[in-house]
Amino acid sequence: MNQWQAVRRRPEFYHARRGGGAWTALSFVAAQGFRLISNLILTRLLFPEAFGIMALVTVLLVGLTLFSDMGVGPAIMQSKRGDEADFLDTAWTIQILRGGILWLAACALAYPAALFYDQPLIASLLPVAALSLLIAGFVPTRVDTANRHLLLGRLTVLDLIATLIGIAVMLVLAMITRSVWSLAVGGVVTALVRLMLMTLLLPGHRNRLRWEAAAGRELLHFGFWIFLSSVCGFLVSQGDRAVLGKYLSIEGLGIYNIGAFLAMFPIMLGSAVTARVLIPIYRAHAQGDVVARQRLERIRFIVTGGLMFALAVLALAGPLIVDVLYDVRYRSAGGVMVAICAVQMIVVVVLTYDQAALARGDSRGFFVVSAAKAVLQTLGFLIGAQVMGLGGAMLGQAIGMLLYMPVIARLAFRHGVWDARHDLIYLGVALGLGVLALWLNWADVALLFPGSGGGFHTG
Repeated sequence: MNQWQAVRRRPEFYHARRGGGAWTALSFVAAQGFRLISNLILTRLLFPEAFGIMALVTVLLVGLTLFSDMGVGPAIMQSKRGDEADFLDTAWTIQILRGGILWLAACALAYPAALFYDQPLIASLLPVAALSLLIAGFVPTRVDTANRHLLLGRLTVLDLIATLIGIAVMLVLAMITRSVWSLAVGGVVTALVRLMLMTLLLPGHRNRLRWEAAAGRELLHFGFWIFLSSVCGFLVSQGDRAVLGKYLSIEGLGIYNIGAFLAMFPIMLGSAVTARVLIPIYRAHAQGDVVARQRLERIRFIVTGGLMFALAVLALAGPLIVDVLYDVRYRSAGGVMVAICAVQMIVVVVLTYDQAALARGDSRGFFVVSAAKAVLQTLGFLIGAQVMGLGGAMLGQAIGMLLYMPVIARLAFRHGVWDARHDLIYLGVALGLGVLALWLNWADVALLFPGSGGGFHTG
């Protein structure tokens, strides 16, 4: 009997599983709260251009990460061998190799990216910021094992400590340098502190470099489709900034990034909770557990309702929130908040279905729905931007997400988790609240369209 099998036999394990979602939500809310506070301070220390440049660096880092994602974390969570030492050591070895390759790729990409976006600072900023990817490769698989078994208490605390220390360093450097370098170095410090804390204080298997052929084949087979899905994930999560970075001024991109940061809080929370909590529940559902099915339906209703409420509040009060929290330079971010939240209310309706595919080991099905989402959302964004500027891009994304819903519903139906009642109820709520928010805040949303003077013309 291995360590985790022994833990699963303890009476408190059931309660730890039940608290997995709460721990994940607590961790995310606290971390984002810290980031919001630091963001408010940083906007008073730095200029909008700094946030625009860092947004481009982040796009490049996320792109490198997703274009090389082999799905090691989900593989450990769903595999029958997810607690075996040889499997975990092979996974860790893959992650270390990947981290080194990512850093070298960032160094090679730095100068061409600086030329493409006409921002010379990126050439020196990107290799330094990319050190966080190199460091992350050494994070022990104990993190994935804790996620696999929903034992998230200590993991949550350690993550928050790393975030707080990184933010503190970032703020001190910003006060001293008044430079975008403070943002890049803060990210590297956060990654380094997280590695140290997870290595020293998280219990579980101590990794060593090892390659077991069978484990490598399983990881690479599962990871092939995850890799393709992650390429699509880049378009979904960063495609807007990648496109706008070329067509907006660097100041305009910085303002857009502030609005997006505030608007995406609920959907990022939902993604974090579902990624950590729902794979084990979907796994139990696949084994015919009636209690798991009932719990799944209940969780989906609660999660969707909570996220919908949060998005509605942000959509309705977006301009007011921006006026209260930021100075006049960032006023246009209010309209960005409203538009993004209106789109994300549609997204959240089917947010949890793709995890069912990962729980069943169906990485190919996960890729198919990820590709459909990426193509529809990106095409909607590009076509809308060409016709009606940034406002049209938001409308195009909304249409793309409506077209995507039948695709993800088919995947859910195939895996026996489709809940038509849930989807129809919340889609109606999403459309109603989205239209209401746009109508009430139209003066701010109108700034996203060409000729409005909002600074978001895409050319």
